[in-house]
Amino acid sequence: MTGSAAAGGRIGIAAVTEIGSLPAAEWDACAGLAPDGQAANPFVSHAFLSALEDSGCVGGRTGWRPAHLAATQDGGALAAAAPCYLKSHSQGEYVFDAGWADAFERAGGRYYPKLQVSVPFTPVTGPRLLVRPDAEAGRMRDALLQGLEALREQVGASSTHLTFLEPEIGEELAARGYLLRIDQQFHWVDEGYGDFEGFLSALASRKRKAIRRERRDALASGITVEWVTGSDLTEAHWDAFFAFYMDTGSRKWGRPYLNRRFFSLLGERMADRVLLVMAKRAGRYVAGAINLIGADALYGRNWGAIEEHPFLHFEVCYYQAIDFALSRGLKRVEAGAQGEHKLARGYRPVTTRSAHHIADPGFRRAVADFLSRERAYVSAAHDAYEEAAPFRQEC
Repeated sequence: MTGSAAAGGRIGIAAVTEIGSLPAAEWDACAGLAPDGQAANPFVSHAFLSALEDSGCVGGRTGWRPAHLAATQDGGALAAAAPCYLKSHSQGEYVFDAGWADAFERAGGRYYPKLQVSVPFTPVTGPRLLVRPDAEAGRMRDALLQGLEALREQVGASSTHLTFLEPEIGEELAARGYLLRIDQQFHWVDEGYGDFEGFLSALASRKRKAIRRERRDALASGITVEWVTGSDLTEAHWDAFFAFYMDTGSRKWGRPYLNRRFFSLLGERMADRVLLVMAKRAGRYVAGAINLIGADALYGRNWGAIEEHPFLHFEVCYYQAIDFALSRGLKRVEAGAQGEHKLARGYRPVTTRSAHHIADPGFRRAVADFLSRERAYVSAAHDAYEEAAPFRQEC
């Protein structure tokens, strides 16, 4: 698609419609995976992204058409890459721009297709411009960004969106003229607590008592909780969890994004990176949550239940995740998008970032004005959340 010759060798960039056509080891080297497959962020691994494609959750008529950028230097192995999709809608992104699309189209423009550099259905901050550690990072990011612009022009897309960016990359793209957008999530951070009781001791007395009561009440109906990971994962576990996932998805947004085959592929390819927290009552599973395990964080993703029990959602998704993280020496629990109710349970506000390049200059100015005001609102909300944190005040 593009190529440039400069000091350091010639860089060639191609847009690839199937991640399976790229060597997994080369992609994972750019994504920062260790040889044992452990990644600081497992969602950008070849295994996760290929499971989405091979299961049909992306591609085909889903509105997520893969167009991954692959950069090589002097015709060698993959030196940089970006998980990229040509989108015909704004679903499954968790950075909401449907209002932008509506405004642009009412003004006579065409918002779709657009380019989306992201992990589908995954509101988790992580690397998006992937560069092999021994490559020249700045130069390779330049090449990827040039490749994105060339691809945008080639396919006639209105805009390019890079979502859930690492803070330094978000700031770098803002300095390059991209429009910076911020939002809020809630993460739990280990401050050297040691165990769950150590964590509770850092909370104000009223909050500490409330969490103990919630944990007790969640299991009051004879419910037990299991952690299932690695070789212990079976198709029976996936069958049970998929029923939970479908029940929640159907009630919340109508058509869940992930299909049953995806979870089987996840178990085949990433079992050691998967944690299912499963709740059982009277001999059958009644609720569960799926998490992915990173090098220093546990990432909570989906939850569901076929029975309603008070506080079971908090126990399975939040408190068990903290217990697991403490047992593994993980420093954070990232419990997904939104959810102010997490604040009272020891999760703290964290800023997320995305960067947007909009080709039409008039529409770009309108979006820039909106984002300026939105950033001020989000920053003020962040400060308010910090003041409302349930931790004890030091005298």
